[in-house]
Amino acid sequence: MVTMGQCYYNETIGFFYNNSGKELSSHWRPKDLVVVALGLTVSVLVLLTNLLVIAAIASNRRFHQPIYYLLGNLAAADLFAGVAYLFLMFHTGPRTARLSLQGWFVRQGLLDTSLTASVATLLAIAVERHRSVMAVQLHSRLPPGRVIMLIVGVWVAALGLGLLPAHSWHCLCALDRCSRMAPLLSRSYLAVWALSSLLVFLLMVAVYTRIFFYVRRRVQRMAEHVSCHPRYRETTLNLVKTVVIILGAFVVCWTPGQVVLLLDGLGCKSCNVLAVEKYFLLLAEANSLVNAAVYSCRDAEMRRTFRRLLCCRCLRPSTHESVRYTASTPTGTGIRIMLPENGHSLMDSTL
Repeated sequence: MVTMGQCYYNETIGFFYNNSGKELSSHWRPKDLVVVALGLTVSVLVLLTNLLVIAAIASNRRFHQPIYYLLGNLAAADLFAGVAYLFLMFHTGPRTARLSLQGWFVRQGLLDTSLTASVATLLAIAVERHRSVMAVQLHSRLPPGRVIMLIVGVWVAALGLGLLPAHSWHCLCALDRCSRMAPLLSRSYLAVWALSSLLVFLLMVAVYTRIFFYVRRRVQRMAEHVSCHPRYRETTLNLVKTVVIILGAFVVCWTPGQVVLLLDGLGCKSCNVLAVEKYFLLLAEANSLVNAAVYSCRDAEMRRTFRRLLCCRCLRPSTHESVRYTASTPTGTGIRIMLPENGHSLMDSTL
């Protein structure tokens, strides 16, 4: 018999799963094997890809700039997400029932912390892009201290959201508040997490929209003084493509999971969130693989560094190759555009 106000710290995982109506399998079902097989594949790819990004940034001195510190932090967060999801794959299915309450909170906390750090870093990158464009400043001249503070802020927020459920934001003392997707967590926690991710997306939309219109207006002004209308059209199309890729990847990978989290957090009894939760979590994890492609692999210099690392050859850059990036060099953050004003090139804006 369940008594209101009573805490259940000594109960088993099965007790909370039964309370929430979530099935706890005692054997491996076909869908469990499918999820684990897909999850292990995605986790290994995430680990290898982001290790490669981190190795490239560490080994190439051209990447020792503040904006690449943020890209390195994104790769580190996604690497952590790969480790967390790998840990989940080895502690899911029938093995869930054998977890202690502390073990379950560790499993959940690793996921929450890593995914929060990844999402928060995406927002930090967008903020720094906006600042560099609006301040007419090269990314290489960004204050390192500011970027380090952003990185510290990202991990403080991530650790906060990851550790809170185990210490206070759970439902061990209020069984009527337990969620169905995460039977030991309060529904309010899921709702706040989903709304926070939605807020991050809306802020990214606002930031990239402002960057797009600002750069387009400056390039259009340049086109009025120079016969470069084809270049203007190409730049505009590239800007559109970059913004669509960044926001589209976020929407595709995160929106399904945010929707089911929010529905569960709001206590929707008629919503069959348990039927799709594992697949939507896998899709969110896949974002850690997509991030490497969107933010790093589109950089020509980064791709050259990847080839050097993968081929195990220490190829020296050509003597004709400039140490500093030129205006025509694409970067991992998108497109470089020289925006002149009064006859002088003021800004090398990076998207």
